[in-house]
Amino acid sequence: MSPYQTTSSQIVWSCPWYRVRQDRIITPDGRPGVYNVVMARPAAWVIPVTDQGEIVLIYTYRYAIDAWCWEVVAGGLQEGKTVWETAVTELREEIGGVARDWHFLGRFYTANGFSNEEGHYYLATGVTLSEPTAHESTEVLEIHPLPIAEVLRMARAGEITDSPSVTALLLAEPRLREMIAHPE
Repeated sequence: MSPYQTTSSQIVWSCPWYRVRQDRIITPDGRPGVYNVVMARPAAWVIPVTDQGEIVLIYTYRYAIDAWCWEVVAGGLQEGKTVWETAVTELREEIGGVARDWHFLGRFYTANGFSNEEGHYYLATGVTLSEPTAHESTEVLEIHPLPIAEVLRMARAGEITDSPSVTALLLAEPRLREMIAHPE
């Protein structure tokens, strides 16, 4: 049972990617308040690993922080698709990739202090980069296949600053280290 009481709720702003819901609440100590929640569809993050032992990262410009960031493939739930189908589509659209095998790593909230977005994390192996990419007009990115060990080093050194990407990489780290130790 929630320690908060919601007295009213309304959408105060929306765009194609998310909405902002504003709730009037009574706090646990009995005072009135307002809580804003970013409402987002679930999203998928994919670690693409090639048979050559490389993780395909994207280097993308993020307007909100005015910076270039290293990230794994990701995207929000697409209309009429499951999260896994969205992951498959994002892999193709962002890097032109197709995976031989898929492994579900877990589901976590990406920013549960102010958003309801669920992140679903996947490891895609046997990835080939043969399909044409289909970036959205707002996406500015470069594709970089890098050795698994280098990507894990980047994640642990704070060079990958997108927290869902780091979460995905750390979830997959045991399998990724096994791939380094025993390449096929």
